[in-house]
Amino acid sequence: MASIDNIRSGQSLANTSRSTQRAETNASESKTETTRQNVASDKDAVSLSTQGKALGDIHNKLSSSPAFDNAKVQAIKDAIANGSYKVDAEKLADNMIKFEKELGSA
Repeated sequence: MASIDNIRSGQSLANTSRSTQRAETNASESKTETTRQNVASDKDAVSLSTQGKALGDIHNKLSSSPAFDNAKVQAIKDAIANGSYKVDAEKLADNMIKFEKELGSA
């Protein structure tokens, strides 16, 4: 498209369509964006610190071990069943009070 300066100076008007210019601009922008994506993907990298790796190892160990000790649970069940399991009422009351205080402060 001719600029206003070309029209004033009497130069001939160039016939260019806006759609052709837009298509050229869009193609150029597309190439630029593709280049940006390629450059960005070449630079992207992830690395874990030693603490992060250690935390991952701990997670893997914990996830592969059982959530509770089956032998201990069975021993307590047996002690309850045969009447040899004794409850320390004083210790139980202290732990209940401690638990209530922790809930109240949270």
